[in-house]
Amino acid sequence: MYQFDIVENEKDLGLAFFVRKRVFVEEQGVPEHLELDEHDSSSTHFIVKEKDQPIAAARLRKIEENTGKVERVCVLEPYRGKKLGLLIMQNIEEFAKELGLVKLKLNAQSYAVPFYEKLHYTVTSPEFLDAGIPHRAMEKSIL
Repeated sequence: MYQFDIVENEKDLGLAFFVRKRVFVEEQGVPEHLELDEHDSSSTHFIVKEKDQPIAAARLRKIEENTGKVERVCVLEPYRGKKLGLLIMQNIEEFAKELGLVKLKLNAQSYAVPFYEKLHYTVTSPEFLDAGIPHRAMEKSIL
């Protein structure tokens, strides 16, 4: 089945970047210099594999004392609709709780807002553009 891992080595980090580039750079047209940014070195990265092949990725970074920001959640196209986004978010929330975080924030692409609302995230901003793509800021208490 699917294997969710915290990235702990350069090989897996490269695999997470592969998924992110495929989804955000190739599919959505985000410039690579915006997709791979200065926050990658200070974030915890996550990867989902099927039979050792990378199929989904995300990252989490601490932005305030008790608050984390979930970013770069992505699933390769053939694997969408298989609840991998849910798997990623549930595992990230558990990891964040272990870190002592009590709130998570994220900037959701506007089309994905209903997905995050089902996970009890609340919209906290009007729509804005990030890399030319409409987004909404969202947050959730994870106490």
